[in-house]
Amino acid sequence: MLDSRPLLMKTGFPALRRGRLETLQVNLGYLCNQSCTHCHVNAGPHRTELMDRETVALVLEFLERKSLSSLDLTGGAPEMNPHFRDLVQDARRLGVRVIDRCNLTILLQPGYEDLAEFLAAQGVEITASLPCYTEETVDGQRGRGVYGASIEALQHLNELGYGKPGSGLLLNLVYNPSGPFLPPAQETLQESYKRELRERSGIHFNELLTITNMPISRFGATLMAHGEFEDYMSLLRDNYAAENLRNVMCRSLLSIDWQGYVYDCDFNQMLGIPLGARGESRTHLSALLDADLAGSGVAVADHCFGCTAGQGSSCGGALAER
Repeated sequence: MLDSRPLLMKTGFPALRRGRLETLQVNLGYLCNQSCTHCHVNAGPHRTELMDRETVALVLEFLERKSLSSLDLTGGAPEMNPHFRDLVQDARRLGVRVIDRCNLTILLQPGYEDLAEFLAAQGVEITASLPCYTEETVDGQRGRGVYGASIEALQHLNELGYGKPGSGLLLNLVYNPSGPFLPPAQETLQESYKRELRERSGIHFNELLTITNMPISRFGATLMAHGEFEDYMSLLRDNYAAENLRNVMCRSLLSIDWQGYVYDCDFNQMLGIPLGARGESRTHLSALLDADLAGSGVAVADHCFGCTAGQGSSCGGALAER
C-alpha cells in the first residue's frame, strides 16, 4: 500500500500547545468486521492486533489518577476486543463518561447479540458511523449490505431508548465524505439526516458529527494511487481557518494505541508520530502516570490541516459551530 507519511512531514502548520487533559481515546485494536475505504486505521477482519488485559488495567489506573472525565473507545471495532466489557464496566464505576465508536453492524454479528443491551445498561454513549442516509453511498463506501444492517441496528438502539428525548442514552452519527472533498455544513446536513432517516426508517438520533477524511493510511493511499493527493492537500490548506485551532482535539485528548503507547491524536498514532514530536522514541502510558502535560507541545504535520479546514473537524465533529 502506498504510504503518504513522507509527504506530510514537512509542514508549515502552526505550533500547538496542550491545555487541560480531559479525554483518553483508546484504540483497542485493529480487528474489525468491516473494511471501509476511508478507514485511516486500515482495520479489517484479518487484523490480529488487540490490547491485552494488562494494558487495559493501565488505562483504568491512568483514568483514576488523572480524574479524567471521558474515555473514548475506538478500533477497528472496539467491541471485538475480549476485554471491552470489563473496561466499560470498570470505567463507569469510576464515574467516567464512556463513548463507544461503533460501526453498527457489529451489533448484529454472531456472539454480539446482547451487545446493544449491555451498552444501554451501562449508559454508554454511542457514536456510530453512517456516511450517508442512502443505501448506494453507504454500501459503496463500507461494503454491500452494510446500509441495511446499520438501519436494523439503529432501529434496535431506538427501541432501547437511544436517541430518544429524556432517555439519557446518547446516539450520535458520523458522516465522512465519500471522496476527496470537505464535509458540508454540519448543522444543515444534520437536518437532512434527521428528516430522511425518520421518514425512511423511523430512526431518531441526537447529533450528526461531520469528520474530514485524513490523507493517511487507506484513504491517503487511495489519493496517491489516483493522482489526487496534492489536489486534496491544496484543498485542505486553502480552507485553513485559524479560529479552529482553539478547539482541536489534541489540546485536551491523548490517543493510546493497542500496545499502550501515547500519541497526540488518533491520526498521529496511525502515522507513528511520537507524542509531542519527542524525537523518534515512543512514550508509553506507564511513563505518564505522574506527568502533567499541560502546556507541552503537540506534534504537527501536514495532515493537521484536515482538522482546521472549513468548519474544522475532530472526533466530536465540526469545530466552528461550538
